[in-house]
Amino acid sequence: MEEEILSEIAGTIRGLSMDGVQKANSGHPGLPMGCAELGACLWADFLRYNPKNPDWFNRDRFVLSAGHGSMFLYSLLHLSGYDLTLDDLKSFRQLGSKTPGHPEKMDTPGVEVSTGPLGQGVANAVGMALSYKILENRFNRASFPIVSNKIVCLAGDGCLMEGVSSEASSLAGHLCLNNLILVYDMNYVTLDGDWKDSCSDDQVLRYKSYGWDVVVVKDGNDITEIQSVFQKLKKTMEKPTLVVLHTVIGKGAATKEGTHKVHGSPLGPEELKATKKKLDLPEEPFYVSSLVRDFFKKKQIECQKEEDEWQGLFDRWKKAYPDLYELYQKMENHAASDEVLEEIRKLPVEANMAGRKMSNVVLQALAEKLPYFLVGSADLSESDFTFLKNEKPIVPKDFSGKIVRYGIREFAMTAMANGISTTFLRPVVGTFFCFSDYARPAIRLGALSHHPTVLIYTHDSIGLGEDGPTHQPVEHLAALRAMPNLYVMRPGDANEVKGAYGFILKHQTGPTALVLTRQPLPTLQETDRSFAEGVMKGAYILIEEDRSKPADYILIGTGSELHLAVEVGKKLKGEGKNVRVVSMPCHRLFEDQGYDYKTYVLGGSLAKRVSIEAGVSFGWSKYIGPEGIAISIDEFGRSAPINDVMRYFGFTVDQIMERIRKGY
Repeated sequence: MEEEILSEIAGTIRGLSMDGVQKANSGHPGLPMGCAELGACLWADFLRYNPKNPDWFNRDRFVLSAGHGSMFLYSLLHLSGYDLTLDDLKSFRQLGSKTPGHPEKMDTPGVEVSTGPLGQGVANAVGMALSYKILENRFNRASFPIVSNKIVCLAGDGCLMEGVSSEASSLAGHLCLNNLILVYDMNYVTLDGDWKDSCSDDQVLRYKSYGWDVVVVKDGNDITEIQSVFQKLKKTMEKPTLVVLHTVIGKGAATKEGTHKVHGSPLGPEELKATKKKLDLPEEPFYVSSLVRDFFKKKQIECQKEEDEWQGLFDRWKKAYPDLYELYQKMENHAASDEVLEEIRKLPVEANMAGRKMSNVVLQALAEKLPYFLVGSADLSESDFTFLKNEKPIVPKDFSGKIVRYGIREFAMTAMANGISTTFLRPVVGTFFCFSDYARPAIRLGALSHHPTVLIYTHDSIGLGEDGPTHQPVEHLAALRAMPNLYVMRPGDANEVKGAYGFILKHQTGPTALVLTRQPLPTLQETDRSFAEGVMKGAYILIEEDRSKPADYILIGTGSELHLAVEVGKKLKGEGKNVRVVSMPCHRLFEDQGYDYKTYVLGGSLAKRVSIEAGVSFGWSKYIGPEGIAISIDEFGRSAPINDVMRYFGFTVDQIMERIRKGY
């Protein structure tokens, strides 16, 4: 492709990015200006995409891990024909615009994942690359390469300093993901100053040690050199590839070029004017030449032709392999019929059964019936019970398995799951509940982006026993319940575990955290009901009082303490008290219910309300009121056998009865 048009596109990227940041008086012009030549080469020549069909299955995917450089991406999406107008660019960082400060999947067509917290985009891209290698293995046949796309991720110095990128890159190299290109914008500048002030890593040796191929572009603003590298990558890749692009941050800025001053602030009117003069760009804000407009109009025709050719291949493939096409449809729709839910409900339970064990029984059944589930763990599958008996793990260069061994990489595992969930696969990932802290930033981005991941957290409380307070979560339930759009399910027995999966199979608009016990729990007769009447309401009545008179007590239990609530409720009833016992496996799901139902479950102004949960009391005042009793743990745990720990913190029937009698 002629260098003249690519240079014109690069100049346009710089102009649009500078203008967008300046108009907003907020943003980061450094990356867009420094990577303009890369953007021109990618969108004009390398990437396969169709702006009129942003969800084309076999599109190449671009992830901007360095999400602060969002005007880089927005400028290119606009130029290449996505549903992003000049007015949208002019509304950069404004309330309700399609161009928020950092790329957000739910707001902007063409944005694959929400990014901004540095490093997570790298792990998202690794998840996507893994997912497509799995889909390639399942669907491709001789002469029918219907899965042939590449994942390109742009990261900066900050992304590679963040530990999550190391975790994910290590696994990508191990698995030999040869559809993944990580472009490292190495400009030697961070927000505080020079890169060398805080880092001296040899990134080339580092990535080679991970098992990657590495290509160094000494002049990251040389279009010819960039084109040459990507033309070779288009033809063949044996391993994941790191392209080290030595760029100049804020390339072209009149006085701030190459300094940290251009990283995260507008250039300012005078600097902007001088920069446009230096770069020979028109002073007119948001200027796009007819040459660039005409180029991308023709490019759109090429993009449509490319997808049409792929569609022809796909149509021939589905005729040749109707069984594979049926599988494709099942995976595309994430279908879970009512029959499947009923089969899950009928799975046999034991009289005493750990939450993690019942979860595994359900996972085994789902793995046989639903081909889109991809199950994995952070090296704890034998403890968190995410293992699948009849399936094999994915190993380097063999992607036929249904199990991912993520290694001890909780953060990367969860961020990869976010990337995986944007494809035909639905990831199920597991670890101990206490270690959800390692993954919290990725849980948050998953909730913000509505990624339908399944997060299995076992060893859920002080019930862990001897491992002690370092491994006993107490504040984690409250912390995760506070996160918008995350459904935290803490089932109280085997029946409720099945109900939680019933919710998961129907829920497609965000992550679900399934919090499970290590220790066995009694399976309660009262929980044996339809999912719709029980767990899927978020809270429901297990034992009902005599509604003809006011209740004396309303007991609310969750998880491993639910059976205590039932036992205490029955004992109080035996003493002549009017008692209601409520199971509340999911606060957020209960809040989704209508006023009448919520009043039915927790209404009754005279009743003393008691919450029973082996975690902090924070959050329970909403349900028990200022006069209620929170049987809780507002300190860290202890190391001892489980019965001793439970007794120490007051979680026995007799101790709870004593608290209720005392009224505090």
